[in-house]
Amino acid sequence: MSKAAELANLIGNINAGGGGVNRNCVINGDMSVSQRATSVSSITGAGYAVLDRHRLGGAVPGTWTWSQSTTVPSGQGFGNSLKLDCTATGSAGTMYIQHKMEGQNLQGFAKGTSDAKPFALSFWVRSNKTGTYIAQLLDNDNTRHVSKSYTISSANTWEHKKITFPADTTGAFGNDNGASLEIYLWLSANTNNSSGTLATTWASVTAANNAVGQVNLADSTNNEWYLTGLQLEIGQNPTEFEHEPFAVTKNKCLRYYWRQGGSNVCLGSGAYYRSNLFAMHMDLPVPMRASPTMSINVNSSSFIIYSNDTVDYFDYMAPGRNNANELGECYAIQWDTGSGTSGTQGHGGVAITQNSGQYIELTAEL
Repeated sequence: MSKAAELANLIGNINAGGGGVNRNCVINGDMSVSQRATSVSSITGAGYAVLDRHRLGGAVPGTWTWSQSTTVPSGQGFGNSLKLDCTATGSAGTMYIQHKMEGQNLQGFAKGTSDAKPFALSFWVRSNKTGTYIAQLLDNDNTRHVSKSYTISSANTWEHKKITFPADTTGAFGNDNGASLEIYLWLSANTNNSSGTLATTWASVTAANNAVGQVNLADSTNNEWYLTGLQLEIGQNPTEFEHEPFAVTKNKCLRYYWRQGGSNVCLGSGAYYRSNLFAMHMDLPVPMRASPTMSINVNSSSFIIYSNDTVDYFDYMAPGRNNANELGECYAIQWDTGSGTSGTQGHGGVAITQNSGQYIELTAEL
């Protein structure tokens, strides 16, 4: 796109109530942050597995490897992309890349009012599987949706897709931290999701109208699909991707997911309030979206507490108290040392992991 055309698009979006900095409602659209892993194989179900804020959704036909790739469109300023590689085939079924957004970050669309604004979606995509694909917006607050088709025309070639969804004067987004809007980039659709008429204007959700015409990416182990530069903005004209510093993107992701651990990493400090119970708190890098849930991957041979110049090893650890405060700024954990070496009541200590495979993770995903 020429600079003159890009400027005209941006001015058009400003006139429609958008434009400027912080215009991209998608977090980690450049696929640069991947806290959980950089590659996961043998995926057969939905969930967050690799790239932050992007979820594999649906029943997921076939088997997949999901990775953070360095294959990117040339000259566009990207360093990473999302890659899905089919490793075992499956019949047509529900499968899509899903991105969920908080309602309080979407108020500028003025959805549900007479001044409602259009939704401009853009992304770079590449696949060996050419044909028709479906991009969909789902309004969770009001059970409404809209879908548009796009075509991958050339195999194994990066293509820039620009899609404008109409404004919707029905149903406002909640001004809160709930999942008000979701982007679905469909990859496979069964008849329950493709037997109707594509919902190209906003309407009450009818599953049969979700993804009419969608190809089945799961029909060959030769199939792979790449995505980067995902952007959703206010206005009728998708603009060039809004690049931002890595640290800015990382902090946005930390609102939803944080992992602490590795080799010789301090998890937090605390004190023994009984000989077999150690209370510890962790200071979070940013306030999380909501009170997070915790999962733990530590064990007695690789997790220690230094207390009073001694080392207390655990035979068993079970989190007791694990609720964040209302601001989401810290997290309290109670460790049970079980039959391990007892500590001394009142003595302070620091919890330290011993190898790269040990961590605590907190999630407040939508």
